[in-house]
Amino acid sequence: VPPDYSLYMQCSTALNDLLSEYSPLLERYSVDESFLDITETLRSQKPLNMAREIANRIKSVLGFTVNIGISSNKLLAKMASDFEKPDKVHTLFPDEIPKKLWVLPVRDLFMVGRRTATKLYRLNIFSIGQLAHADPQFLRAHFKSFGNLLWQYANGIDTSPVNPFSPPAKGIGNSTTTPFNVDNEREALLFLLSLVETASSRLRAARLLAQVVSVSIRKTDLTFFSHQRKLLTPTDNTERLFKAARALFRELWDGDPLRHLGVSFSSLCNDRFYQTSIFEDEQIYRKKQLDSSIDAIRLHYGNTAVVRGSFINSGIPPLTGGVIDDYPGMRSQL
Repeated sequence: VPPDYSLYMQCSTALNDLLSEYSPLLERYSVDESFLDITETLRSQKPLNMAREIANRIKSVLGFTVNIGISSNKLLAKMASDFEKPDKVHTLFPDEIPKKLWVLPVRDLFMVGRRTATKLYRLNIFSIGQLAHADPQFLRAHFKSFGNLLWQYANGIDTSPVNPFSPPAKGIGNSTTTPFNVDNEREALLFLLSLVETASSRLRAARLLAQVVSVSIRKTDLTFFSHQRKLLTPTDNTERLFKAARALFRELWDGDPLRHLGVSFSSLCNDRFYQTSIFEDEQIYRKKQLDSSIDAIRLHYGNTAVVRGSFINSGIPPLTGGVIDDYPGMRSQL
């Protein structure tokens, strides 16, 4: 089954809309993970009961299952959500750390990647419990300041609040390696348009606007070039974004054959705080309505239900490209 990134973002937005009904303190960490602080909204309800209610509503209303982790901080809640899957609710409160967390392999701890795990193995640290009981000074000697973080995470220590104001993504984009050498502007711009079509639909699904457009190209000799431009006002409109990308491409390309093109959007902001330019007021609403209608048709009837005439008989797919969603690392948020 081919990936449908626009659908992923639609589902992600619908999920967060549902979660926001339970608390305004909702932090979207990535396309498929969010933190929800229900401290003030629990009242007399137990956390487990609310979690099961949320899971059941997601399954019945949205049609997919989720894992939910419950704890007193974000780190432990995330670790709990990674326990047995799918469609499970797990707790990992501080008093449960010895039985549920410390028994796990050290490689399962958040922020412990392959290289860090290998280094810990050389230090005879194989479980999270062994890491939790290691001397912090010993860890600092081998990992510098990162050693402090490892020790804190192994002991379930995290004081960061759920931040509903953090941006869900730093950038959204697409790139593709072409199946043949692109040596004329018409084909190059069609590939670029197909990338913009996909990426802009993900912007709208995430309810984001972009103010910086970037274009990258790679020639057949593998030389790489990129250029970016800041727009007067943020937008999620496919036409505006493509016009900016097209201008950047024409500045970059010298006519040599290409095998790779990419486009990305950054300097993102929430579309609820959008303020139009005085030059756009008459047209922006109409364009947003058109983009929304096209997105809705494609969501229900498939990506080829609405296709621009320029793609017909071109041999170039109307929507293409891999996903590039640049979410901020969790380490900076915890």
